[in-house]
Amino acid sequence: MSRLPLRSIDDAPDAAKAGLEAARRNNGFLPNLVRLLANAPVALEAYQTLSAINARAGLGLAEREAVQITAAATHGCGFCVAGHTAVATRKAGLDKAVVSALRDREDGPDQRLNAVAQFARAVIATRGAVDDRDLAAFRDAGFGDAEALEVVLGVSLATLCNFANNLGKPALNPELAPFAWDGPAAAAAE
Repeated sequence: MSRLPLRSIDDAPDAAKAGLEAARRNNGFLPNLVRLLANAPVALEAYQTLSAINARAGLGLAEREAVQITAAATHGCGFCVAGHTAVATRKAGLDKAVVSALRDREDGPDQRLNAVAQFARAVIATRGAVDDRDLAAFRDAGFGDAEALEVVLGVSLATLCNFANNLGKPALNPELAPFAWDGPAAAAAE
């Protein structure tokens, strides 16, 4: 059971209603993350605004989802791992081996996504103060300074979502159940 209320369009603060309606239209259902964030309309607005900005990044969808899954797994957020696994497989077309590696915080068969995930883990572990080797490895994989900052952007978005979910503990929506992740406790214990 969620520790914070999961708002519906009917009982949400007025300032959150339009955001909830947009989320329902975009997803075909109302994700519990969005319902949770609706308790603080500014948090919901921040999430939706930052999501829209992140979608315009130079990193492709698969790369952005690699950042999101990596951050969620690192932060022990099962809800976000499941949600971004759905996007990664359904929209970004990532295969199971790639997604499994991202969820397990291991290298997989896609070297470019490995570089993104490794850099995202370094950004999280060092709070952005990555060492020269990590930045050089990211650049050697074909990424530039803009993409390095876009990884930071993606980690920022993920942190908002991961921490909100970890705080509120909402149940996974049934629509995301096929993508459930059983690693939150292990990740959080590290």
